[in-house]
Amino acid sequence: MATTTDRYQQMFAALESKNQGAFVPFVMVGDPDKNTSVNIIKALVEGGADALELGFPFSDPIADGPTIQQASIRALSHKIKTTDCFAIISEVRAAYPEIPIGLLLYSNLVFKRGIEQFYQDAAEAGVDSILIADVPLREADRFIAVANSVGIKQILIAPPNASEETLAQIGKQSQGYTYLLGRAGVTGAETAAATPTHELIAKLTRHKVAPPLLGFGISKPAQVAEAIKAGAAGAISGSATVNIIAKYLEQPQEMLNQLKAFVSEMKAATQK
Repeated sequence: MATTTDRYQQMFAALESKNQGAFVPFVMVGDPDKNTSVNIIKALVEGGADALELGFPFSDPIADGPTIQQASIRALSHKIKTTDCFAIISEVRAAYPEIPIGLLLYSNLVFKRGIEQFYQDAAEAGVDSILIADVPLREADRFIAVANSVGIKQILIAPPNASEETLAQIGKQSQGYTYLLGRAGVTGAETAAATPTHELIAKLTRHKVAPPLLGFGISKPAQVAEAIKAGAAGAISGSATVNIIAKYLEQPQEMLNQLKAFVSEMKAATQK
């Protein structure tokens, strides 16, 4: 069984040997309810996801557009708490020992539990990485220290307009992968990613940042292919994935079928 220290490394090495990029879907843990959430996450893996990016429901998700906000509301309406989220992840980890699992969430949830406790619980559940959306790079040091102490990788965000100084700092501190923003603003499939130029990816490479995955506004296979062509190591798709859940709430089996089909199509676009 892979350990928390090497799942991303193993994934990127395996993909490189197949000349592929990574496709990473995002969903909200506990959406729409605990049992369905486990089935949804398993469907993503069965569809061909290379890694998972998972959110925890939060009442004030400032970086999220309406699609992911609604996912939070659905989960919270079923009384999904942080402890339930870790239980769901533990179940997924037991079923899929090798897949990298990342969290993308907000600092309030971490502070509420206590930073050390949250990271310890995450490590025990089988989490590989944590990205805290509302913690800027200049405040990341204490999170990085706790992450390192429990064997979790702290993911850093590279904005499209990052300065050389910012990129240099990300290069020194990044682990696992680097979350490359496709555009400014909030999440949502409605606004397409502006694929970063080869120049920005070249800068990231020069500063030796962890492999960049492009997120925000990725909803079509062509965008995945473009991101990889521009030099990204892969792409993350959130709102487009969550939209499928919202569309088929009354048809759970069709929801799982559609999610598998979507992931499979997006994954196929990662072939170089």
